[in-house]
Amino acid sequence: MILSVSRRTDIPAFYSDWFFNRIREGYVFARNPMYKNSVSKISLNPQVIDCIVFWTKNPSLKFIENLHLISAYNYYFQFTINPYSSNIEQNVPEKQLAIESFKELSKKIGKDKMIWRYDPVLLIDECTIEYHVNFFEQLAKQIGPYSEKCIISFIDFYKKCEKNLNASNIRTLNESDIFVLVKKMYQIATNNGLKLETCAEKYNLNAFGIEHSKCIDNELIERITKKKIKAKKDKNQREACGCIESIDIGEYNTCIHNCLYCYANYNNETVLKNTKNHDPKSPLLIGNIKETDIITEKKMASFLENTLFD
Repeated sequence: MILSVSRRTDIPAFYSDWFFNRIREGYVFARNPMYKNSVSKISLNPQVIDCIVFWTKNPSLKFIENLHLISAYNYYFQFTINPYSSNIEQNVPEKQLAIESFKELSKKIGKDKMIWRYDPVLLIDECTIEYHVNFFEQLAKQIGPYSEKCIISFIDFYKKCEKNLNASNIRTLNESDIFVLVKKMYQIATNNGLKLETCAEKYNLNAFGIEHSKCIDNELIERITKKKIKAKKDKNQREACGCIESIDIGEYNTCIHNCLYCYANYNNETVLKNTKNHDPKSPLLIGNIKETDIITEKKMASFLENTLFD
């Protein structure tokens, strides 16, 4: 089984104590986002967790220093570094700090396990196509030696985000904008030793040398584990998403970055309330088990096959 940590919130940035407590105790509880009284108990036994995929904009120093606690696991990072100011990514640290964290992680675990995300790509008055090209090149020159791949995507106006987005001047890119931009981004990425791919995009950009990516990537996991993996496409993701199935242990409205475009954070008041209810010692990310909760032990099995790669 693949563990996603997490599409819903930045656990490496804000919840490292909680995460490593769960690793020590060997299990975690995850509340169903649709049925709030339904809780899954998820084993963290390395025998059934084939790989952990971390999603972050800047992991805490404590998180990086405690990586030795997950030495029994396979893992890699989806690490987002964007060109936006605090008007859009309200609590994201200064870019150079994130770049230095990226480099430090890469030196520790290897650049094959460090995926750079430049997404979502959006337009605002001060962030034009030309601005994206220039900023992407600046980032690629620094990140290129520490990664093998960059994943891009273009902003979707999720209904949950409309309130935040309508209060800004954020705009989507039209097809012409996208083709102009990706042609230049591909050349920059190539010049800096990076493969450029897209995430869950309807556009076919093969003509520009850009393929669709999988964030939960069976091919990368096979490279890391040196074993074949048998897993299905994740039916809970969008049709354009190529990710294989995984279990996410995060919770919506808990990320303190407060990025205006984020589908996982759509109510700042709820975010504040949730973070106040966070207990690092609880099996749940937010709050504790209630009498009305129904706990079901998740059936867990490894996707890895015995066949080894050379």
